[in-house]
Amino acid sequence: MAKININTAKRVVPMIYAYTTPEIARHNGWTKVGYTEQDVEKRLDQQMHTADVQYHLEWRGNAAFDDGSGDIFSDHDLHAFYIKNGIERAKNTEWFHATGPETKALYYEFRENRGILKSEDLIPYSLRDEQERAVTKTLNYFNSHENSEFLWNAKPRFGKTLATYDLCKRLQAVNILIVTNRPAIANSWYDDYEKFIGNQTGYHFVSNVDGIQGRPLVLSREAYKKMASQMDEDAFCGCIEFVSLQDLKGSKYFSSDSQLDKLEEVARLNWDILVIDEAHEGVDTIKTEIAFDHINRKYTLHLSGTPFKALANDKFKEDAIFNWTYADEQKVKKDYIAEPGSENPYEKLPQLNMYTYQMSEIIQDQLSSGIEINGENEAYAFELNEFFATNSAGKFVHEAAVDEFLDSMTKLEKFPFSTPELRNELKHTLWLLNHVESAKALAKKLHEHPVFENYEIILAAGDGKLSEDEEAKRAYDKVTAAIRTHDKTITLSVGQLTTGVTIPEWTAVLMLSSIKSPALYMQAAFRAQNPCLFSNGKEHYRKENAYIFDFDPARTLIIYEQIANGLSESTSGDKGDSDTRKEHVRELLNFFPVLAEDEHGEMIALDAEKVLSIPRKLKSQEVVKRGFMCDFLFQNISNIFHAPQAVINILENMDAAKEPSKPLGVERHTGENLSLNDDGEVELGKDYVIGTAANLFGEKIYDHKEVENKINNIFDSISPEPAPEKKKEDEQLNKLKEIFHQNVTAPIMNKAQEEYGKDLQKSTQKQMERKINAQTDTTVNKLYGNYKIQQNNLETERSQKLSEAITHEEKAEINKDIEERKQKAAEDLKQAINDTVDSFIKSAGETVVETVETAKREEKKKAIEDSVRDHLRGFSRTIPSFLMAYGDENTTLENFDQIIPDEVFKEVTSISLSDFRFLRDGGTYKNEETGEEETFRGRLFNPVVFDDSVKEFLKKKKLLADYFDEKNVEDIFDFIPPQKTNQIFTPKWVVKDMVDRLEKENPGCFDDPDKTFADLYMKSGMYITEIVTRLYQNAHMKALYPDDTERLNHIFAKQVFGCAPTEIIYRICLSYILGFSDEISIQKHNIKLCDTLKYAKDGTLKEKLEELFPELREDN
Repeated sequence: MAKININTAKRVVPMIYAYTTPEIARHNGWTKVGYTEQDVEKRLDQQMHTADVQYHLEWRGNAAFDDGSGDIFSDHDLHAFYIKNGIERAKNTEWFHATGPETKALYYEFRENRGILKSEDLIPYSLRDEQERAVTKTLNYFNSHENSEFLWNAKPRFGKTLATYDLCKRLQAVNILIVTNRPAIANSWYDDYEKFIGNQTGYHFVSNVDGIQGRPLVLSREAYKKMASQMDEDAFCGCIEFVSLQDLKGSKYFSSDSQLDKLEEVARLNWDILVIDEAHEGVDTIKTEIAFDHINRKYTLHLSGTPFKALANDKFKEDAIFNWTYADEQKVKKDYIAEPGSENPYEKLPQLNMYTYQMSEIIQDQLSSGIEINGENEAYAFELNEFFATNSAGKFVHEAAVDEFLDSMTKLEKFPFSTPELRNELKHTLWLLNHVESAKALAKKLHEHPVFENYEIILAAGDGKLSEDEEAKRAYDKVTAAIRTHDKTITLSVGQLTTGVTIPEWTAVLMLSSIKSPALYMQAAFRAQNPCLFSNGKEHYRKENAYIFDFDPARTLIIYEQIANGLSESTSGDKGDSDTRKEHVRELLNFFPVLAEDEHGEMIALDAEKVLSIPRKLKSQEVVKRGFMCDFLFQNISNIFHAPQAVINILENMDAAKEPSKPLGVERHTGENLSLNDDGEVELGKDYVIGTAANLFGEKIYDHKEVENKINNIFDSISPEPAPEKKKEDEQLNKLKEIFHQNVTAPIMNKAQEEYGKDLQKSTQKQMERKINAQTDTTVNKLYGNYKIQQNNLETERSQKLSEAITHEEKAEINKDIEERKQKAAEDLKQAINDTVDSFIKSAGETVVETVETAKREEKKKAIEDSVRDHLRGFSRTIPSFLMAYGDENTTLENFDQIIPDEVFKEVTSISLSDFRFLRDGGTYKNEETGEEETFRGRLFNPVVFDDSVKEFLKKKKLLADYFDEKNVEDIFDFIPPQKTNQIFTPKWVVKDMVDRLEKENPGCFDDPDKTFADLYMKSGMYITEIVTRLYQNAHMKALYPDDTERLNHIFAKQVFGCAPTEIIYRICLSYILGFSDEISIQKHNIKLCDTLKYAKDGTLKEKLEELFPELREDN
């Protein structure tokens, strides 16, 4: 077994260098100062030769501080030091107006004292091309769309913070609000602010988030207001405020659930732009919607690296999205052409590589013996979460298998920790599991393992006692501390540290969890892709590859395909044709290679076809397992509704898999009556829905006055209290919801039950009830939430004004005004809710009509389609027999009709080959009503699944061909279902029992080389093969015929005889009986095509047998 090739890093020498170009006049007096991790002269020769420019190397030196720390610095740091010392820099270049010796002297000073850079020394920046495109596209969109929203679908390391700041500057935004569900991200926003923006620009960083308190330029809101109040009126005083979503939803100004008086300024200000970072996380709840609804802003920018849901749901228009995926990044890394003397800025971004393993070798015992579920032994279906499941004692349920897994990881050369060399490549890794208890159990195992005991094991799994952010910070601190003090670490996580943090030293992620979400999968994968320059104390290394090790290939490759297509607007949400989707997979493979085990267990690189075909293989295995009586074989079943009567007749001529066969129930206008669109889906016309709903629910089905009184009573019962307690607020909200449930949902459902009766199934009724209640609850929550926030604001205003009032009269007037406005808000809410009842009755009525009428049609459609599939399964059950008799490695759906004689095909399937071709290919036919020629599209069989399943069956046939091999507990007839004709195969155990009885009644019968055996009405040939096996393995026969080939040829020529009643059975028997080996050739056999039953009936069987087998005649 070949070992895998893992190279996480390459040796580099970080160097600073300076050169001049004497032959270029405009560069006179200027020196270029750059950074490289290659040999300086080699690098310059490459670039200058391409540009045909002569250069003079002024000096070069290590890019490391000269204080014994070994710390590396970049050219950006040195450039900032030059500028600080008054040296002019050419805009957006690395050229400085100084001589070589001058730049060299400052370089040595910088190395010696670290340049003593201060926070106010800003680093000049220029955006990369993709950042510039993002900013420009967004700016143009905002300028042409007022109050609009834009999405940056950009992977980690895109540089979203700097690009966002640049966008805000170009928008001339004054008030900028940044909200994220991950407060830990605050540091990255602050770091870029401090390096590139700073308060010199007039922008000030305002935040109360704990993680950045104490940083030099962070202001509290109070400090910012005080500073702004002291500035000149015409002075620019921009605000960049960073707020956590948790804080936002914990404020009374943004939530009806809170009485905490915080973030008032966020509610009061008119923001120029709201930036929602990590927009895919935690921002799709009603409470979040309410909170964002109370942020007054002109524009909204969403930042996300994995917005699968938003793209699939078409939340953003195509021109309101900027895409920058992993494939984009790696493509530009590969194609980037640097300016002479400059470095490729993408070079430091490692490439991802995926290795995916099957666990079959490791858990062979479970696969063969099954698993006990509820006292029953079920087939073991591998699933990672189940594999690492624990019991109540905190131990692994499959403890022996987990032990074997860890041992395999360190012993089998294809696994990542199998050799000292591989372990040195993967010094720091992240292992993801599904449950905290699983992580704890695995940590204990690792501590006790002879190889993994040499690693520091960090358990980054929370216990629920700390908040999510506190857990993340604690886990981050534990990991970074462990990496500083240990040569090798393994971090076990159940989700912590998978977003918003950077651990550069991680080189691999092990997926030990059944993650189904491509967004979560890629977030975890990107944890290993962070750039990293590290030292072993003597030499420096740059991470150039990062790895994902996965142990569930089917899940992995399905997710991989979703990753390749889910972040492209043209193919997200299953959009796009197969060629486009395959091309996206092929493109991603260029930069994210996948290696998987082949059938021999060797690791091979997958191409796009294999990535897509392995999940297909699982389908083909299921088809074969079910004897081809599987719906995976069929497609476009809805074409039946636009088919001519000839197609219906063909299908009804097929014997259905289930008894008894029933008419399909398809007529010429069935598709039209079921409101089917061109894609065969039920699609009710809008006018039909509105008209039907108006007829059913048009008249008032509720007492409007009664509803209004109920709403008034709810408010009147508590409105005198200035600040109702939380419990009373909940009661009020729940009562409002109940009014909707009783006066909207209940009457509508009663009316629906009255109108639709039996057509309204209980499940559909409950589904509609939940849907309508959810819609009303959402509306009431928003209306009431906004109302409560308004009440909170009024109470805050009351407190502020009362604190400033002096006289009793002033206070009374303030209280009167506030109470009147609160009462007005309550009246507005009552009116809004009353108005909503009417609109909800209308929309809910339409929901009922659309749901019930669609369900009725879909139920009928499904019944018809199920019946069609049942007839098709009755046909497809014959396919294994045909493959056994006529199939070979070249058999496909396209040529299936060419290998079988028409009369045999019709005898077995009840339809002709031309009928089959019409179902497969479609064709033209004459419309009986119009007399016009029309086309039936056909394509009822899935060619990919069909062809894959044929190959899988033939592979299975070859695998089980050697019936002498006692290790084969299966035989090929386990995968060939009984036919509706006389093809009913006797089970193997019954055959063995029959032959046992024969031997018991005729002791020594298999010792005699002259003894003959016959099966005069064969179905499979299994009885003959069992006889042949007994004779072949008999010790006396082996002594008489020591040579295997000679012994078998004697048995087939002299001792076994058989008759098959039909051609297909004859060919099946020949294929099975003689197909046991590719190496042994049988020269003569006595298997004949003859229906002996009719001869037995008319008493001429003996004569017929003597005709067929003259050597058996008594006179011989």
